[in-house]
Amino acid sequence: MAGLNVSIAFFFLVGGVCQGLRWLSKRLLSPGAYSCLARELAGSLQLCTSCLELRMLLEIGPWGGGFGPDVVLTLLFLLFALHGASFDGASANPTVSLQEFLLLESNLTATAAKMLAQAVGMGTGWAVTKLYWSWELTHFHLIQNLIASECSSSIHTSLHHAAFVEGTCSFLFHLVLFKLCRSNPIYRVPALAATVTFLTYIAGPFTGAFFNPALATVATFRCSGNSFWDYVQVYWLGPFAGMLAALLLYQGNIPRLFQKNLLYSQKSKYKIPKARVGAHVEDNEPRQKRKGQKTSSEPRA
Repeated sequence: MAGLNVSIAFFFLVGGVCQGLRWLSKRLLSPGAYSCLARELAGSLQLCTSCLELRMLLEIGPWGGGFGPDVVLTLLFLLFALHGASFDGASANPTVSLQEFLLLESNLTATAAKMLAQAVGMGTGWAVTKLYWSWELTHFHLIQNLIASECSSSIHTSLHHAAFVEGTCSFLFHLVLFKLCRSNPIYRVPALAATVTFLTYIAGPFTGAFFNPALATVATFRCSGNSFWDYVQVYWLGPFAGMLAALLLYQGNIPRLFQKNLLYSQKSKYKIPKARVGAHVEDNEPRQKRKGQKTSSEPRA
């Protein structure tokens, strides 16, 4: 249990450092530089370090610490709730940034800057976590260091099925994100955390349930068992395809590419019955005649 307490303390420490980084950069940088660079970098750093530590607990915890997946899933829910409350609008996810670009909510320069910041944040998070593990503060970290060089792929099914799983997770996540984007944070944050936890529970045994290309790249691309192109298909193309499917289903079109709605009619929801329209026209005719008579009966100057 002591090892789990150390990990929880690490989560709080990372969250506090990243929150301080956000506060400092918000005061020193312009709003544009903060939203595109500093905010995304801090969020990606926080997400990467937390997920890598959680993944280590999930792999080693059952036989090294005697606790089951329920402990890790509970921590996952709490961490994503904390992330949602502290990220200050950052996504730390390239598919979300691309979605904003396709919705005309962000231009190409801002989108590229966000993705670059996410890559730097994830890479920094991986380096920080590796350094933290090298200190071997717990027996979990000692075991992790011993098996780190022999890590295996998170893909435990066929490539097509794995890409479908990651795409489906991304599709469901983005649908929930669309539905909750304008809701109160009190409801949005736990709902998104519950969605991520549920998808991880269902899809984790097949692919690790990353549905975040940047996070998957630093967490599993270096592991043996699959080629680089296999990882690209599953962890890059799958989530991007899922995001596009969710965008088309929710919007009916992709605003950046075309305006025509392919799925939903643009007709008005409110229709006036034809009989009423005809009666309304007939009622108006006598009124217009009476108006005309009254006008003609007025004395001319």
